[in-house]
Amino acid sequence: MRRKLLAGTAAASAAVASIQSYWSVRRLQQTRTPTASVHEPVPVGSGPQRVALVLNPTKLQAHAARALVEQACSDAGWTPPLILETTIADPGTGQAEQALAAGADLVIAAGGDGTVRAVARALAHQPAALGLLPLGTGNLLVRNLGLPYNDVAGCLRLALHGFERRIDMGRITLRNEHTMTVSEYPFLVMGGIGFDASVMAATKDDLKEKYGWLAYSEAGMRHLPGRRRRISISLDGQPPQTRKVRSLLVANCGKLPAGVDFVPDARIDDGYLDVVVLSPRSLLGWTFMAAKILLRHRGGIPVISYYRAREVTVWSGEPIATQLDGDASGTVTSMTARADPGALMVRVPPPVPGPPGSAPALSLPSWRRPPLPAGQESRGRS
Repeated sequence: MRRKLLAGTAAASAAVASIQSYWSVRRLQQTRTPTASVHEPVPVGSGPQRVALVLNPTKLQAHAARALVEQACSDAGWTPPLILETTIADPGTGQAEQALAAGADLVIAAGGDGTVRAVARALAHQPAALGLLPLGTGNLLVRNLGLPYNDVAGCLRLALHGFERRIDMGRITLRNEHTMTVSEYPFLVMGGIGFDASVMAATKDDLKEKYGWLAYSEAGMRHLPGRRRRISISLDGQPPQTRKVRSLLVANCGKLPAGVDFVPDARIDDGYLDVVVLSPRSLLGWTFMAAKILLRHRGGIPVISYYRAREVTVWSGEPIATQLDGDASGTVTSMTARADPGALMVRVPPPVPGPPGSAPALSLPSWRRPPLPAGQESRGRS
């Protein structure tokens, strides 16, 4: 009897939590339906190219990557590549600007996601293309573009002789009213606040070197227990809504390591950011969320919701951790992220055979509050 009572109590608690989470999600109604654009890859021209390599020298494969690029340019009969190494003070932006000033047609970022992001910052809205050599832990943009992330030589062939296409970039402004600091950064894959950012900051470097992206799971288990944070969110200038969340992410594209398609409908060239709100309040909620993501279940669940916007602003009453493309980026009291459509020309694999055209119509949210019952206009919601 006691066992049944405990089971019943647990089930009832889970049901109440789900209903409460559902009530906070159901207010965000879907109304707008823009169509995602598709920039088809086109072949790279056959003429000689001026190549620059922005190389993170601390990566284990750095020396081999440099030799590969020098040999490939020699084999093609091109001018030797301009080699520019990153530093702690400048992780790649200044080097990419130097490459542009030298007339580079192709700037190859050889390093992790931080190197790629720094190089992309300089190449935004420039004629030079971005090539990618994955030497990091996550290699998130490489995965999302369909490049062979475990084959540096294969990525180099595509950078030099493959196809190219334009993709969007995310831009984010981070503010901390306690320290009176304001910072602006680009991101290419995903930025976030809350749980995911805490995990990135807590991941041990020695584990990343030894186990790669699996090191994040150890930090994730340590931070799984915790409370939800109250934040306010506004999409595209709509009145803000208040939510209790564990994490909020803004995604330019949605694939993560191990083949996890975290944001299945995200498109890297649609001019929008995908906003993901995670609000689990118990182990059961985390389990539901993990099952949905890993099993690619298309139905909705109360603890995770998806929206799409050109711009999203988030406010927090107390400082909250942030991350950009897997790198910790400090704590903020507010942030604004926006899409920068078609900002980058990147070298990619050939297009996958199939009918060209745009994506199906996608439902978008309106963040207007539904009317409250009479006499309850001043009552807050969680």
